[in-house]
Amino acid sequence: MPQVLGKEVGPTGFGLMGMTWRANPQPFEKSIATMRRAVELGANAWNGGEIYGTPEKNSLHLLRDYFARYPEDADKVVLCIKGATKPGQMAPDGSPENVARSINECVRLLGGAKKLDLFECARVDPGTPIETTIAAIAEHVRAGKVGGISLSEVSAATIRRAAAVHPIAAVEVEVSLFSPDIFQNGVAAACAELGIPIFAYSPMCRGFLTGEVRRPEDIPEGDVRHHMPRFQGDAFYENLKLVAGIEKIAAAKGCKPSQVALAWVRAQSGRNGNPTIIPIPGTLSIPRLEENMAHVDLTEQEIADLDQFVKNIEVVGGRYGGPGAALMNG
Repeated sequence: MPQVLGKEVGPTGFGLMGMTWRANPQPFEKSIATMRRAVELGANAWNGGEIYGTPEKNSLHLLRDYFARYPEDADKVVLCIKGATKPGQMAPDGSPENVARSINECVRLLGGAKKLDLFECARVDPGTPIETTIAAIAEHVRAGKVGGISLSEVSAATIRRAAAVHPIAAVEVEVSLFSPDIFQNGVAAACAELGIPIFAYSPMCRGFLTGEVRRPEDIPEGDVRHHMPRFQGDAFYENLKLVAGIEKIAAAKGCKPSQVALAWVRAQSGRNGNPTIIPIPGTLSIPRLEENMAHVDLTEQEIADLDQFVKNIEVVGGRYGGPGAALMNG
């Protein structure tokens, strides 16, 4: 089993983003039921954020309510929280003052119901040296407020610079059949070299493989995908070509395309010298959670076929647009 902070975690984790970061978030009661089932199924690497929702109602509020209700689950879950943005904004601020504000706010919102196992800056602040930011978080690790430090959307060079200041417990980055970038840009290699596991977010290609979106109009109003180039206009339909190939393999295997996508990400863990890779799909409902946790194994031929799709079919459009694009691979 993979380990994070010395604790065993499931080969598939659990993302909280969709539960509180939507135009119309679902009721906490439904989310809590799904979270409870996640623990039962062994999805105990949980990923949330101070930025997932509003300052008045975000994933920290949901987590506090969950662990207050189920205190016996607190030690079972490895909790990673993103923060260090300017309050109420998506702009990164990795200054020592804002790092302290963010960590203290996260700890306050958890209310003692759960320890803040991992803290990571949602993005690298281009105005603050990463060494300064990591040193600031490390002070809170030594004070016992935080269990360890993780990084989000960083380059291989930044990982090495950060690790030179303090051990890095995990790196979170988008990884999927649509986004295999880390295997080409040195991020996976740097993590393998330093023994750092990767949390792979959006492993199911941001809904392309769940069957929920077959045209741009299917994306809900207020959804962040409206600002992502690969979900816009002609790019969307070009990208369905990759979806069709994955659906073909899933049909032959008798499973869901999303399960094939998750299996492919899991299969990269330890393969070709890769580090441990733990997918953290965002999940809203118990049926979808159970679908994600149904373990599907790929044959070497199926992995090779999927690798060939990735190699031959170009994904059209970037992962992020606008200001977000400038903060990738910080």
